[in-house]
Amino acid sequence: MTSLEKQQRLRVMTAFGLVYVLWGSTYLGMRIVVRDLPPYVAGGLRYLISGPIMLAACALMGRKIRISRPDFARLVVISILLLSLGNIGVLWAEEYVSSGLAALIVALVPIWVVIIEAWIFRAGRMPIKGLFGLTLGIVGLLILLWPRIAAGSHLGQLELIGAGILAASSFAWALGSVFSHRFRLSVDVFSSAAWQMTIGGVINGFIALVTGQFHHARWTTSALAAIGYLIVAGSWIGYTAYIYLLEHVPTPKVATYAYVNPIIAVFLGWLILREHVDIFMLVGTVIIILSVALVNTSRLRSLAVQPTAAEASHCVETINVAGD
Repeated sequence: MTSLEKQQRLRVMTAFGLVYVLWGSTYLGMRIVVRDLPPYVAGGLRYLISGPIMLAACALMGRKIRISRPDFARLVVISILLLSLGNIGVLWAEEYVSSGLAALIVALVPIWVVIIEAWIFRAGRMPIKGLFGLTLGIVGLLILLWPRIAAGSHLGQLELIGAGILAASSFAWALGSVFSHRFRLSVDVFSSAAWQMTIGGVINGFIALVTGQFHHARWTTSALAAIGYLIVAGSWIGYTAYIYLLEHVPTPKVATYAYVNPIIAVFLGWLILREHVDIFMLVGTVIIILSVALVNTSRLRSLAVQPTAAEASHCVETINVAGD
């Protein structure tokens, strides 16, 4: 192995580490944020800072940032689904559920994507392996939520509400991911993500303003620090590392972040916030990660023979970065 190959390998390993750890830790950051800031205030602030700065960076690097009216319309749709419904839904749900549980439910996004592609857009048929993975995911989710279902307490009901919000927001995220890949834009993925964050920040800020959420915001040091962490670690460093991997590593290998992020989130929630981890969560974690792996691998193999579907198989990996 030459020195150049060793340097390249080190860069790839570093990028994987950044994506695994930083994106897994964003659930912890969101959990801390919603203690003091309402969801749309937090989402508006985060993206109004990260989006314009990233746009300016793209312009300084010579990337095209000017968009057409059709581009803008498509970006609004994507931004609403990903950042005003999907990402804000996670923030909202984390008012009721732990960061680890939130990450595990959101891990089902790839399964939603396959369902949307196979059953709504008719991009391909889901094989037996994929159907088994889908069934396994449902079982894993029921195991995760069983203590809340069985308890029947007020706290358990609130956690179930949070889980329902996460399921809806995960579907919105998956739908936004599918649209993101199917839409054709005149700018590259970096500028597209910067525009998405900018538009999402404006929309979230406007919603926070008209609903009076700014009146309930507490501008604590911990909340602002968590927002800063989400901007730098999630939206900038993690995003850059992810794009680097997409350019140098096969997409199926890059997609392994979907299996690692929930484990990181559960561990950090337990370590830092002392979130409770029981046998149901441990078993549910294993089952959900296995189900996502089964669906992901079956999707990649079964749809690769069809040009349109093969392109669609890349959609989760190409846009997840905008909201993490």
